[in-house]
Amino acid sequence: MAQREGFLTIEQLRAAVALGEIDTVLVAMTDMQGRLQGKRCSAEFFFDEVLANATEGCDYLLAVDVEMNTVAGYANSSWEAGYGDVVLRPDLSTLRRVPWQEATAMVLCDVESTAGGGVSVSPRQVLRRQLERLRERGLEAFVGTELEFLLFDDTYEQAWDRRYTGLQASNRWNLDYSLLGTARVEPVLRAISRGMTGAGLYVESAKGECNPGQQEIAFRYADALTTCDNHVVYKNGAKEIAAQLGKSLTFMAKYDQREGNSCHVHLSLRATDGSAVLPGDGEHGFSPLMRQLVAGQYAALQELTYFLAPNVNSYKRFAEGSFAPTAVAWGLDNRTCAVRVVGHGQSLRVENRLPGGDVNPYLAVAALIAAALHGMDADLPLPPITTGNAYASDAARVPTTLRAAADALAGSDIARAAFGDDVVDHYVNAAHVELAAFESTVTDWERVRGFERL
Repeated sequence: MAQREGFLTIEQLRAAVALGEIDTVLVAMTDMQGRLQGKRCSAEFFFDEVLANATEGCDYLLAVDVEMNTVAGYANSSWEAGYGDVVLRPDLSTLRRVPWQEATAMVLCDVESTAGGGVSVSPRQVLRRQLERLRERGLEAFVGTELEFLLFDDTYEQAWDRRYTGLQASNRWNLDYSLLGTARVEPVLRAISRGMTGAGLYVESAKGECNPGQQEIAFRYADALTTCDNHVVYKNGAKEIAAQLGKSLTFMAKYDQREGNSCHVHLSLRATDGSAVLPGDGEHGFSPLMRQLVAGQYAALQELTYFLAPNVNSYKRFAEGSFAPTAVAWGLDNRTCAVRVVGHGQSLRVENRLPGGDVNPYLAVAALIAAALHGMDADLPLPPITTGNAYASDAARVPTTLRAAADALAGSDIARAAFGDDVVDHYVNAAHVELAAFESTVTDWERVRGFERL
């Protein structure tokens, strides 16, 4: 495949540095929360040291909470172990320009142990392992993620000072598909879209969504690893661009009582020679592999929900009649189902509608692939299709709390067979850390209800 404009080879980076076009290289990894962490290296240092020898960072980057607090319970990182280093090994296929930052390029890294070998709990390595399992079967995964955000006229500093309450949405009304509504915020949408194009992403479209100020910028699908890499670059970059324009935006799953931010994930499989493997002569036009793919998503959904909804706030999205799913159900082009089958021919695929905007894409896609592999290995039969309103059906329900999802993951034979005990235990601990922080916090809701009236 030809290199997209915006990506750089090492030779192109050398030339850009020599011309004074680039002087800084961001060396980045993705943490458990799906955030980019790393170092801003001078281009000179990148060529002198990082390119040949990699660089290092504290191993707590894969063992802290969202506020960067050191927490107990992780086997790979602790005070007892001394909080040593991990190696950040640049993946040069991800080297790209960062047009919204002056004279800057970025490279994403795989996380390795200083003793050698990948760090199994690193999100990028979790996904790589599932992709290896697919390749052993002569298959590769293609993925698209549809990430929504809410845009505000307040700066991030103003939002912080107001404790994120009383913010002014950049649109005042439901602008789902409204060209008038998106025109009002076109300067922001254009800056993000042009910036991402300059970083090598293929922008398809931008559209308004249901919640005031809610937007979605869609990107072309790609192989699973590339899509997840692009996802984290976009998510980080969109926040940076909004800040430069005096705005703020959030990808949190549920900001208010209206529609939350979703991140529907589309998954398709092909043979490694590029040929279609999902359409066939079976029921609904499915091949046996497509039947196993759908059945695996269905069978593993409850046990792997944590990887699709990793925060306390994630579960606030799951409300009846909200376009966020509540039922363990699948259907053909049915938006009330958690698993929606769309497309035809080579584009036949499953869309998982559980994830919100807070999802870590590597972990979510790894979970969907693990579910597909479970369907293949067990040769699962196709479960009954849902043809009506899944919200009103008697289907089983997805977990409604982080605690329920963490318990399901902890006891999941599917997850432990796919990821290994070390990965499962690591992320179950992450869930318990999030729960402990939430359950020990006194909220504004409690003060309003109880300060005077209780």
